[in-house]
Amino acid sequence: MRRRPIIALLGVDGSGKTTQARRLAVWLNGQGVPARYFENAGGRPIWDALARRLDRADGQALFGRRAYVAVEASMRWVAVSRALALSWLTGRVAVMDRYAYCQYAIMRARGDRGERRVRGAFRRFPAPDLVCYLSVPAGLAQRRVEQRGRDREELGYLVAFDEAYRSLPEASSFVVVSAEGSSEDVQTALRATVLPVLARFRGTAGRRPGCDWR
Repeated sequence: MRRRPIIALLGVDGSGKTTQARRLAVWLNGQGVPARYFENAGGRPIWDALARRLDRADGQALFGRRAYVAVEASMRWVAVSRALALSWLTGRVAVMDRYAYCQYAIMRARGDRGERRVRGAFRRFPAPDLVCYLSVPAGLAQRRVEQRGRDREELGYLVAFDEAYRSLPEASSFVVVSAEGSSEDVQTALRATVLPVLARFRGTAGRRPGCDWR
């Protein structure tokens, strides 16, 4: 079975990557391109919620800084491994909500050590066929996070997170998509970015996705 394309969406909290990844997968299926959405989170909301129940500030306070990185990276490794396996087994395009790059960036934003070891653990993961970085001003991202009503992000952290993504050695291969506009505008831009990648995979550039995909 031929490997299907891997499309990864990255961005800081509040960039809209989860919403856009879900919408993109639904749209691809509607176009006759079998696709599946995969969330590859590191589990921060889970660990932070557990920490609060145990009267700790957050996941880092619960596990300790070094152990927290190991727990977070391990959870993300399992999620990405599962996503890749399911994509291959089912023959579906993998629409990834986060990827290994997110782990490297979040570690840089927090000033964590051990990026080289984490990269070593993730080294067997294939590079996605398309990586879209959803770019959004930190202030807007912060407001969006607050509007969700589940958590809150410091402005300085969001700035550092964005800078960390852009500092990655792989960043030059990312396609930057503005996420400042409406959800519809961002989705339209993503679709226009994805179509040429699918065309290359089919080997017949310029044809629309449809029944010939299989």
